[in-house]
Amino acid sequence: MRSFRSEPILWIHVAGLATLPILLTMCLLFLSVGKPVLPVWMELCLVGSVGILPLLWMQLRRPFYIFAILGVAVKPENLTEQQRKILCLTNTKLNHVLSFLVAILAIGILWQLYQISPQVIKLASFLPQWRSLGLVLAALTFLASNLFLQIPVSAARILVTNDTEFAALEPLSLEKIKQDFTIFGVRVNQILPQRTVKVETEE
Repeated sequence: MRSFRSEPILWIHVAGLATLPILLTMCLLFLSVGKPVLPVWMELCLVGSVGILPLLWMQLRRPFYIFAILGVAVKPENLTEQQRKILCLTNTKLNHVLSFLVAILAIGILWQLYQISPQVIKLASFLPQWRSLGLVLAALTFLASNLFLQIPVSAARILVTNDTEFAALEPLSLEKIKQDFTIFGVRVNQILPQRTVKVETEE
């Protein structure tokens, strides 16, 4: 059996971190739109609550079903035993702690973005200068950036799991998967082509 670390979907999710700078730059531009009409703390709470709380709640209650990308998800009944073991690692106390830490990191990032947003006002001058619209778009892009932070961290945690620990895991049942995970997207038989391993024997 090939190593669980060779599961392509895990590396695809980790690679999602590459979108983070783009999304945060967009959030920064939207934060610089228009003149503030609300107190700083209120604007930060608005953007932060929309961008952080839904994902944190999801990760704590029903974690993201990791076998899904770009609006499509592998049907739970089509998962291999190894893939069901991988799901065990996405709903643990350690993952909950990591989700909290990522949320705290996101708060710090948002504060820094808000602090420097006045410096990029000219860059965002081509956008409609409606503060309310800017805050809404900032909140949505911040939500997307947190998605591409929470999920890669969860995938990376799986990749560093000890082989002995992984071997001792019991695969999740189909009912447990449907009950305990948030599955986004159209359900399909498979997303990526299955790798086949040829075994050569000497005669």
